[in-house]
Amino acid sequence: MPVINRVADFKDEIAALRRSMHENPQTSYEETFASDLVAKKLTEWGITFKRGYAVTGIVATIEGQKTDSGKAIGLRADMDALDILEKSGQAWSSKTPGKMHGCGHDGHTSILLSTAKYLQETRNFNGKVHLIFQPAEEGGRGADRMLAEGIFKDFQCDAVYGLHNWPWMPLGTVETRVGPLMANVDEFELVIHGQGGHAAYPQASIDPIVIGAQLVMALQTVVSRSNTPVDPLVLSITNFNGGTGASNVIADTATITGTVRSFTEEARQLAQKRMTEICAGIATSTGSKIDIDYTFEIDATVNSPAETAFAAACAAKVVGQDAVKTDTPLCMGGEDFGSFLKHKPGCYVFFGQGTKNPDSPHNQGLHSPFYDFNDELIPLGSSFFAELIEGSMPLKK
Repeated sequence: MPVINRVADFKDEIAALRRSMHENPQTSYEETFASDLVAKKLTEWGITFKRGYAVTGIVATIEGQKTDSGKAIGLRADMDALDILEKSGQAWSSKTPGKMHGCGHDGHTSILLSTAKYLQETRNFNGKVHLIFQPAEEGGRGADRMLAEGIFKDFQCDAVYGLHNWPWMPLGTVETRVGPLMANVDEFELVIHGQGGHAAYPQASIDPIVIGAQLVMALQTVVSRSNTPVDPLVLSITNFNGGTGASNVIADTATITGTVRSFTEEARQLAQKRMTEICAGIATSTGSKIDIDYTFEIDATVNSPAETAFAAACAAKVVGQDAVKTDTPLCMGGEDFGSFLKHKPGCYVFFGQGTKNPDSPHNQGLHSPFYDFNDELIPLGSSFFAELIEGSMPLKK
C-alpha cells in the first residue's frame, strides 16, 4: 500500500494547517494556538475529544465500524515549539520573535490531524484509536504530566506509537530499532562555593575558577574510567560561569551545568554516584563546598519487539520494504515518548524528510534556526498511522 489516495487528496488542506501552526509557535504548556486549532478541526470532523491534559493537551477518540475486538491503540504527536529565532526564510516563518517550530512538532500534529480526518471518514477497523496531542515535549516532560493526570486510565491503550521527522534521512525512508532508540536525559548543576578576594593575593582565597577547572577534567573520567565502554554514556559540560568581570578579583562562587545521556539505568545511576563522589573529593581537598543538583529528566525511549516488527511492516507497505531499516544507530538525543513506553508496549520511528537540495530547510538539523518541516511527509506519516490502526485492528466483514 503506497500513500492512501484519500490522504493524498487533502494533503494541501493539512499542510495549510501546519503552516498556520508554524507561524504561531508556542512553547511548553502555552500551546494554545495549536490546541485550539486541533480542537476546532476535531469538532468540525465530528470527533469526540477531551481537553485539559497537561494544560493544553488533547486526547481524541475514534471508534471503528465495530468495537467488539476490545482493542485500542494510541497514536501520539507533540505540539510545542522552541525558544529559537527563526532564520528559515519561509513565507510562513514564525510571527513570534524568539520562538519557532524548529523540531517539526507542527508537522507531527498535522500528521495526526490528517490521520484523524481519514480514520473518521472510513472507520475501517474494529476497535478504538486514541489520538494524543501532547504539549511540552521539549524539556517540559509533557508526557509524564499527561500520564500523572491519568490519560491511560481514562483512555485504555493496548499499544502506543509515535514518529519523528528526521532531516538526516531522505524523504520516503523509515528507520527504527528494537530496544533502546533514544537516550535517558539528565541534567546537573554544580555550584562551587569558595572564598573571594584580591587576585594579587590568591593564597588568601579559595578560587572557585581553579576548582571548577579541576572538576571539568575530573568529570570526564566518569565516562572514560568508571563506565563500561559497551554501555554508552555521554557527560557534557555546557556552561561554566564564574568571575565578577574584574581582572583583579577572585569571585566567591562558580557554576557548572551540563547533561548526561545514557541508555540503561545502571549507567544513569553510576554517573550520578561518581559525580557526587568526585565533587565531594575535590571539595575536601580544596577547602571549598560544592553543591550538586542532579535531575533525572527524561527516560530512554525503548521500543518493544513485537510492536517494532509490526510498525516496520506497516511502514514497508507505505514506502516499500527496501526503504525501511530496523537497525538504526542509537540516538543520544532525548524524547519523552519514552515515558509512554514505560507504561505500554509500542514503537517510535524516524521518518526521513531530507531532499536532494543541500540548501533546503528540510535538510537542516533539528533545533536549527534554518530548519523547516517537509510537508511532503504529511501523507506518508498519516498513511503509516492509518496502516497501524487498520492492520492491528482489522475489520472482518
